[in-house]
Amino acid sequence: MVVLGFPALDVVAQATAAGQATFPYVPGLLAFRELPTVLAACEQLGSRPDLILCDAHGIAHPRRFGIASHLGYCLDVASVGCARRRLVGEHEPVAAPRGSRAWLTDAGARVGAAVRTRAGVKPTFVSPGFAVSLADAVDVVLATTRWYRMPEPIRQAQLLAKEKKRRTSVASSLTVS
Repeated sequence: MVVLGFPALDVVAQATAAGQATFPYVPGLLAFRELPTVLAACEQLGSRPDLILCDAHGIAHPRRFGIASHLGYCLDVASVGCARRRLVGEHEPVAAPRGSRAWLTDAGARVGAAVRTRAGVKPTFVSPGFAVSLADAVDVVLATTRWYRMPEPIRQAQLLAKEKKRRTSVASSLTVS
């Protein structure tokens, strides 16, 4: 977890957690497998975020309740899902300029948007998670995406996780058995 200040997008707080998955991998139920570890990281944060951006789906999910929805609900914090791939629904083509979007619909319901966060780059799939509208979810993603395809809070969290994984693998390779 990485908390960024807005609008500067500077790192304010960060925390990591590691754990063993106790729930089996079941497509569409990933939150039950990953959420306990994410919540453990959240408990370590010194500050409570106003909004959570997840590299996952919110309501653009087969059960209309992806990890972004679960996390926001569990913490009672507004949340937004922003994913690289579409999980459900269909959309029209997205124009090339930054900020262009096409609504993502599934079974006649608008569940998200395909949003171009950088000109000419593949769109990301934005969906409300918890306590946020679709329009606000898209606005937040665009406001927090500057130089990369994914929003800066997600990118910073991925960098932190990668570093934690690297340190853990180096430490385990140094362990003598």
